[in-house]
Parts: sequence; structure tokens; C-alpha cells
Amino acid sequence: MILKQYYLGCLAHASYLIADDVTKTAVVVDPQRDIGQYLADADAGGFTIRYVFLTHFHADFLAGHIELRNQAGAEICMGQRAQAEFEHRPLKDGEVIEFGQVRIEILETPGHTPEGISLLVFDTGVSSTVPHAVLTGDTLFIGDVGRPDLLASVGVTADQLAEMLYQSLEKLRRLPDSTLVYPAHGAGSLCGRSLSKETVSTMGEQKRVNYALQPMAFQVFRELVTSEQPEAPEYFIYDAVRNRQERPDLGSTLRTSLNALDADDVIRLAAMGAQLLDVRDAIDFEGASLTGAINIGLRGKYATWAGSMLDHTAPLIVIGDGEDEEEAVMRLGRIGFDNVVGYLKGGMRALESRPELVQTVPRVTAAAVAEQLSSGSAAFVLDVRSDKEHGIVHLDGSCNIPLTHLRERIAEIPKDRPVVVHCEGGYRSAIACSLLVRAGYSNVSDMVGGIKAWIATTLPTVPENTLTCGRKICEIPLESTT
Repeated sequence: MILKQYYLGCLAHASYLIADDVTKTAVVVDPQRDIGQYLADADAGGFTIRYVFLTHFHADFLAGHIELRNQAGAEICMGQRAQAEFEHRPLKDGEVIEFGQVRIEILETPGHTPEGISLLVFDTGVSSTVPHAVLTGDTLFIGDVGRPDLLASVGVTADQLAEMLYQSLEKLRRLPDSTLVYPAHGAGSLCGRSLSKETVSTMGEQKRVNYALQPMAFQVFRELVTSEQPEAPEYFIYDAVRNRQERPDLGSTLRTSLNALDADDVIRLAAMGAQLLDVRDAIDFEGASLTGAINIGLRGKYATWAGSMLDHTAPLIVIGDGEDEEEAVMRLGRIGFDNVVGYLKGGMRALESRPELVQTVPRVTAAAVAEQLSSGSAAFVLDVRSDKEHGIVHLDGSCNIPLTHLRERIAEIPKDRPVVVHCEGGYRSAIACSLLVRAGYSNVSDMVGGIKAWIATTLPTVPENTLTCGRKICEIPLESTT
């Protein structure tokens, strides 16, 4: 038996290929939408991908089950509670799919979603009674469990999902200690609260260290798994719905999206409502960018922030450096944003003779901001980190508006004062600056390196709970930095 894990860091997503080297049969579990790596490995091993499993309807990315069905002829397999538009094989608890020395047994484990399943994987050449591994989807993570509040909807409440999850973990707890645990996500995923950086463990280790597998009453468990969960991006609901639907595959989407557009076409489409997405690094975007563009750099949590900041219904135009446009479009496709109509041909070089179309955003150091504030400047310091981050440490006098709420609260930011934006390290602040400039703020600057740079410069901060902004602009004098 062959079991291979594929880990996609930008989405903290794990997928799997399981194959039998005698029958040359393979299955893929929870695939990402760009399926080239699975096809390449199957071809190299001489395998035929006969099945593609979804452990549940994922919310944070568009899965590649449609692509594997179309390109490899794989049969789509899901738990019996799954309600999907496409033809699939519904599998109930205890049902088995077997080929060669590989046996896959279905374990219904709802809770993160109603249709959730886990896959017990047996290498019968080693043991027909002890599972070699369990692929737990989003039910059980390394060090955490799938949140039951994420997709609570009409007919299924978060409390009901929490009860399902509680019972599902009882099932998993009964597995042998030696069974390997392979989840669908790792650290950085918003499908749980505190996932480990490790991508594989054992049931024995998880029974020992995972808080959710400890014996406890349901009421205690429910409180633990529903409290202090991170805010989920708006696109999660969209992706969960799309994963249920029959839809075009990624290949056909890319063929219609990768259109090279000249500057005049881009400006014309933008005037008609198209979104302009600049995927370059913040330093390049802020040095010179097309007026009205939003900056979400490829070298950060691109998919998460693109899904949070962009509209999946309005046309989208990508602006890159001339080499990364295809990657930018493909990664948007991973989260179901198939609304790209093209990219700016030649990148910013296309605007060298069009200075009237170019905007800039000043970048200032932490030391320069501190000097500005200590001199009695009227600068308004905007912290776009989360409430939790701001509560731990922040600049005295700063106003906290998390980036996810900036659009809805933008009226709280004055237009008659210089605005200095910061986050933790500079990625989110660049997004925020682009949104502010797009909204008509003419005196916006980005504090390079964020609060990390401020602390590294040994400038004073406010400890936890000594200053909060709530939902109003702070009236505290900004010249005070102690």
C-alpha cells in the first residue's frame, strides 16, 4: 500500500493519494482543485485513479473532485448525508471499498458538517484488523477539532453539530493508539482554533494531548469547541455551496480567464465595475500602482484575504509583475473565484507613459512615526489587526478596526488628518492602505514592518486591557506614546 500526503501551505490543506501497487488502483482524498500533482504521481506509478473521496463539503477551498471525475474518470464518493447536484456514490457507516491490499472503511463522523466522514485505511498485507491510518477530514485535527459553528445553517444549529462532533470523537477515541491520524488541515486554517503545525500524529498521542479527546461532559465540550473561534471569511459559505454544485472545472476556467488586456481595456472595464487586484509585494505596490487597485500580495495569505476582500460576482482583473499572473488566477480558482476576465499586459510597465493612472502610498518607519507623534502631530494611527491581537499589545492612541471590518467602518476614519496604518508585519496594512486610497483618502501611509518593527525599535506600547477603542474613534491625544 502507498499513502502519500500533499500539503498546500497557503491554504494549510492536506490531501492524500492511496494506492495499491499490485492492482495499480488509486484513490485521492480531499483534493485541491489544481490536480496536476495527483495525475503526475498516478502516471509515474502506473496507477488508475478510480475514486475521489470528499470527507465533507469544504468551506475554505474548492475541492478537485469535479476535475478528477472529468480528467481521470474517478467516481466521486461521499458520506450518505451529503446532498450534492453531481452524481456521486453515497457511503454509510461501516461500508468498505477494497482493492488489492488496501481496504477503506467508512466512519461517519459528523459535527464540523452534517455529512462528515473519516476513512479508516487498512494495509491488509500487514493487518486486516488494525487500521494503519485514519483520514479524519475536518473532524479531528492534530491538537484540535473541527469547529461546529462554521456552517451552522437552517435545520442544523451549532449546538446540534457540537453534539454530533462529541459523538464522533467517541468513535475515533476507540481506535488503536498505533493508528496514524491524517487530517485535512493544519496550522493556519480557520476551520479550527489552534491547529498544530504537525501534519500527522497517532491516535495514542492525540488521546494524550488533544483537549477535545479528554473525557468530559457534553456541556463542557460544547463550551470549549465554540468559544474564541476565529472569524471566518465571508467566502466560506460561498465555497461550501459551490462544492455541492455541478460546475466547470479549473482548466476551462483558466482558458477563459488568462486574457492579456492593454491599459485602455483595463481602465474601461474598471469604469464598468471590474475589480483591480494587484498581487505584487507591498513595497512594489506602494511604490507605484494603478489607481483604484487593491493590493493582496501572492507572498502572504493570498487566498484567505482575496476571498475576504473581493467580490466573487464582479469581474476581476489581475495586475502582476509579468510572471505571476497565471499563478494568481489559478490560486483564485482554488477558492472558487472564477470571475477573472484578464490581466494587465506587461504589468506596471504598461503605464510608464500614463502617470495620470498611477498612485503611490508613502512608507514610513516605526521610528519616524514615533517622532511624528511625539512632536504633537495630528496623525491618526489605524491598527488593522484583530481585536485579540490589539488587546495583547498596541500603540497608545491607536484605533483598532480589524481589516475584515474596514469597509463597513471606514466612516470612523477621519479624512482631515494624516492616517498611518499598521498591522503585525506589513501584509494586512498594505491591503488596508489600498482600500483607503481607493475610498478617497489622500493622506495615507503604511508603517513598514508593523508593530513587530515598532517593538524591535524598543518604542513604548500599551499592555493588555489598558486601552481599548471599541467601535469609536479614540479621543486620546496622539502625542502621548507612553
